[in-house]
Amino acid sequence: MSTSTSGKLVIFSAPSGSGKSTLVHYLMETVEGFGFSISATSRAPRGTEQHGVDYFFLTAEEFCRKVDAGDFLEWEEVYAGTYYGTLNSEVEKSWSKGKAVAFDIDVVGGLNLKKQFGDRALALFIQAPSIEELERRLVARGTDSPEKIAQRIEKAAWEMDQRDGFDHIIINDDLDRAKAEAKALLEAFLSA
Repeated sequence: MSTSTSGKLVIFSAPSGSGKSTLVHYLMETVEGFGFSISATSRAPRGTEQHGVDYFFLTAEEFCRKVDAGDFLEWEEVYAGTYYGTLNSEVEKSWSKGKAVAFDIDVVGGLNLKKQFGDRALALFIQAPSIEELERRLVARGTDSPEKIAQRIEKAAWEMDQRDGFDHIIINDDLDRAKAEAKALLEAFLSA
């Protein structure tokens, strides 16, 4: 693929449990021309998550120092005391290789990046078929406490109300169909 993908962003946003990360992993394996931006967070790792692979895990103090130093393209306090953000260095790493940058990012961060980059960004909103299905997936995942799941479900209703700010909405009620739809949208964007 040509270096024309440099300077482009591909944003995947969704309520937690919608299947966003599953789609991103699939696309990373099947579509050329983009690199993945590993986000930074102040939350603790879940399950088998690894520093520098799934996230850059920072203490809240480290995160705030990087904010003050201007190291983030975007960041926010997603839950009280829990920060997430995109390091400028991650974006530059992909762009310097002539690749677009993919983001697996929360809804507010996704909207902020879309607003910042306009037509240079493809913003995809991944949606579970219903709030009930979302809750079932979060419980089945087994990585969060009942309190954390309730917090995520409450936030999901608000996040779903924001979906019209994205370029495309992919309803993940059938994983194979969602993969095909996301792949077609991504390939068309990268080749434009």
